Amino acid sequence: MEKRANTGPFDFPAKVEDPKVRARALALLKAKGVRLPTFAELAEPALIPKDVRAALGRIGPDDAHPLNLYRVHWFNDLKRTAQVSTPEHIELPETLTGVKARIVVALGALFPMIRAHKVLAAYACLAPRLVSGRFDPARQRAVWPSTGNYCRGGMAISKILGCRGVAVLPEGMSRERFDWLGQWVSAPEDIVRTPGTESNVKEIYDRCAELARDPANEIVNQFSEFGNALGHWRCTGPALDSIFLTLRKKSRDLRLAGFVSASGSAGTLAAGDYLKDRHGTRIAVVEAVECPTLLMNGYGEHNIQGIGDKHVPLIHNVMNTDLVIGVSDQATDGLNAVFNTDAGHEFLARRLGVAPELVRSLRHFGLSSIANILGAIKMAKHGALGPDDMIVTVATDGHEMYRSELQRYLRRRHNSGELTPEVAAEVVGQHLIGAGTEHVLDATPRERERIFNLGYFTWVEQQGVALADFDRRRSQVFWRGLHDLVPQWDEMIAAFNRDSGMAAAA
Repeated sequence: MEKRANTGPFDFPAKVEDPKVRARALALLKAKGVRLPTFAELAEPALIPKDVRAALGRIGPDDAHPLNLYRVHWFNDLKRTAQVSTPEHIELPETLTGVKARIVVALGALFPMIRAHKVLAAYACLAPRLVSGRFDPARQRAVWPSTGNYCRGGMAISKILGCRGVAVLPEGMSRERFDWLGQWVSAPEDIVRTPGTESNVKEIYDRCAELARDPANEIVNQFSEFGNALGHWRCTGPALDSIFLTLRKKSRDLRLAGFVSASGSAGTLAAGDYLKDRHGTRIAVVEAVECPTLLMNGYGEHNIQGIGDKHVPLIHNVMNTDLVIGVSDQATDGLNAVFNTDAGHEFLARRLGVAPELVRSLRHFGLSSIANILGAIKMAKHGALGPDDMIVTVATDGHEMYRSELQRYLRRRHNSGELTPEVAAEVVGQHLIGAGTEHVLDATPRERERIFNLGYFTWVEQQGVALADFDRRRSQVFWRGLHDLVPQWDEMIAAFNRDSGMAAAA
């Protein structure tokens, strides 16, 4: 198989590039009964054809079924089987956060198959390649570099499409991630373990560079794939806006003051670009203080699984960022224990007066979700925000991916398999109620330039991105120009469905 030229991250698929490859993809997806959703349908699921929505009622949300592509959005209900008009969310009370600002969390655990919103990023990266004839699902393997959830999303999408997927992730990630992958891969060798843990992204890139030497491997790199950012700009941004507009109906003076998301691949941060354009919302990016890359060009190891580190993703719109907030993995590990043990639940209910229903819902918050919540609390304190100020963030995934991490934390930190009431009180007091404004950096023009320049070493020197391409990301004109790609992709998806004979199929 010949390797195509000029398929770097700035070579955007905006037209049919290889009709033969597209024809093979059409035949395969027709045989599999796959109809591809448009980005418009995932942003507004009410646009999904009625016959598709009716057929979804017969499909389980975790089945590797083509119709589950139509659940890759924020509007699934709590049972993950039906749609809601406003995305499910949790508003955290002042008794829990210690701040008067309204902190609202959208639930990524309601996404299909992987119970995490990264399946949206995986679809957004692969769909444009597929419909343009850039990726051949009949002959190529889709390689998904990740620190956990993105590669799971990629494997789910790959299985639905009938192509072979390869997950590349650090060997130190949670056991639950590998258990899930073991059930979805075509062969054990399709799980590629790289050295290290959450911070070791460079090692992932190195392994992908080796895999890329084989033209049968198509590297779908979330850290440099602009489809990741555009999927979140088009789908996650409007979903969060829908939550805000719903809440503002009851509180007319409410303003969307902030959006918070951990760095990770920086895809979710693009939802902040959408919200800033709509409401002037300030964008805060969270990272681990144990690896303060954005805060101080630092390095290190941490356990806030799902947020990456040690580099600045190519798709991070750094020059539109307003705050950088550091959160410790001691806080996320500890609160993961409080949120998911009987002793922790008892403390929250008895000492803080947290409602039982809210206590039960804390299972929707995984490690990076807790980091986002702590980042929102710190943002509220740093900005002295009040009850008319709303900060929105996302719970990327839920606790089910971190049960083994909870047990490891209890054994390592407290020499037992249980959380005591005393430790619960200590963790909440120190890391939740006591969360302060340390490790909060205002992203002044000078700081934005520093962070932007830091990305040079990864993308230009290591990964071979052209300097001119790297530099044009400084301007918001570049980022707004990318938005024009999304309706083009929707037209290409619609044409693909029509040509495959699946346009009107359920």
